[in-house]
Amino acid sequence: MQQLIVATHNRNKTREIQQILGPKFEVRPVSAYPEISETVESGKSFEENAKLKAIAVSKKLSGLIIGDDSGLEVAALDGAPGIYSARYAGAKATDKENIDRLLEELTRIGAKRDQRRARFRCVLALARNGQMLGTFQGIVEGSIVDQPRGLHGFGYDPIFVPNGFEQTFAELLAEVKNRISHRAKAIRALAAKLAALMPSD
Repeated sequence: MQQLIVATHNRNKTREIQQILGPKFEVRPVSAYPEISETVESGKSFEENAKLKAIAVSKKLSGLIIGDDSGLEVAALDGAPGIYSARYAGAKATDKENIDRLLEELTRIGAKRDQRRARFRCVLALARNGQMLGTFQGIVEGSIVDQPRGLHGFGYDPIFVPNGFEQTFAELLAEVKNRISHRAKAIRALAAKLAALMPSD
């Protein structure tokens, strides 16, 4: 079993990565190593932040390290919240607070239903011993609903409906979301790289 460490303290992300990659991998969050401090997300793009996290942790822990940066981009808000998705309503904001602020912003500008186009973007960076091994991106297009719906998922899942569906990510079963999501697409690209790195029998 190949061990992977995800440079995140978000256990929801770690769980999704584990579910999508499957039993061939043991996926652990960096929070399992309390001596490793959280990396400051000082990049100006998802890719820069993912690389920063992966490289920083790979300099302190051996093995393969995954950096994940992802978020929601809303067309009517010029791509916001973007890289600030996790802290849109403040540094320690809850998911509900971030959702509330996003819906308030859309109300403030009078965004109609056809102006609520949005996409989730995920960039994964793979590093080892302080060296980048590759980056992998996934995008899923959709729209923002007026009110949160559903009890599954995390982050902005309760207000995001992927194209081709009527349910929000938070209403979809995990196996469905994990087949179509931005993170699933990025992980499938990552998995091909991991297969090439794994020793053959």
